[in-house]
Amino acid sequence: MRKWLPALAVSTAFVSSVLTAPQALAQDSQSVPEKVPGTNVEFSPSAARDPQTRALAAADPAAVQAGGLLCGSGYQLSYAEPLPDSRRLGTLFTYFKEVKGEPKGACALFDNNLGVKKHMKLQVCWTTCKADEGSFFDYAGPVKYESSDPDFQPRCALVHALMWDGDVAFIDRQVHVGSCD
Repeated sequence: MRKWLPALAVSTAFVSSVLTAPQALAQDSQSVPEKVPGTNVEFSPSAARDPQTRALAAADPAAVQAGGLLCGSGYQLSYAEPLPDSRRLGTLFTYFKEVKGEPKGACALFDNNLGVKKHMKLQVCWTTCKADEGSFFDYAGPVKYESSDPDFQPRCALVHALMWDGDVAFIDRQVHVGSCD
């Protein structure tokens, strides 16, 4: 029995290291970004955990893909919201871009889901504002704000989406591009 104890101790240590190695490797590896099904647009990590954004992206992958293409290469879907509520007269999509962990851009697209032209305005603000306003059948935007300023936080850029019927704004929503700390 004594002859087997050292061999048993070595075997136990070997088995223990083999079983814990995959966990250690998994912790050290970077996660692969998840793509919106049916598109080549990636979810941001917060969007991947947001049931509303996931549901809207699944319901309208063509709009997500169009927004991703219009915003440009490297933009991730950050947020999607039906406006003004579950009636979904419009849909606000926000995207942001980071390159090697460095913030580079914020972008928004405001879908008109009514099937008729409406006066719309979409604005993205950081230190200044950029906007797209007019009568649109399909969408307002994209409106992009890009900066190489080290203080730029694209997730904290403010988006303002408006849609009018005559002089009355029946959609008036302000939101940050993403989860802003």
